[in-house]
Amino acid sequence: MTVFTKNVEVQIKGDVGMMDITSLAMGAVSESGLKNGTVTCFVPGSTGAISTIEYEPGLLKDIPRALEVIAPSDIDYEHHKTWHDDNGKSHVRATLIGPSLVVPFTDGKLILGTWQQIVFMNLDTSSRRRRLVFQVMGE
Repeated sequence: MTVFTKNVEVQIKGDVGMMDITSLAMGAVSESGLKNGTVTCFVPGSTGAISTIEYEPGLLKDIPRALEVIAPSDIDYEHHKTWHDDNGKSHVRATLIGPSLVVPFTDGKLILGTWQQIVFMNLDTSSRRRRLVFQVMGE
């Protein structure tokens, strides 16, 4: 089995900034030269998350609104008391969504649904430069 790893840096806004990274994952698969296998998409850090959505304007509004209900901005997080910062909600939200996603590919093409894209979310309270890791394994 062959393993190929690619790191990509992206600039993204804070408070549920979302970015379609499907083309970045596909680029890593293409660059690997592998035909069949899996690509793991991973964000190092505890306030970023990766998932799949239908990347369209309505959901780009719905997801932040739903996250506000699940882990609201205006509650007293113990994390704030520990570190004297403002991103307790960011850590909770990232934990619920998760930092990675594994996507299979066949004949060099990602196996995704018609309306399914890979999305990276910066859940921290400010814009930042983030590193994304794509690890491709297969043959």
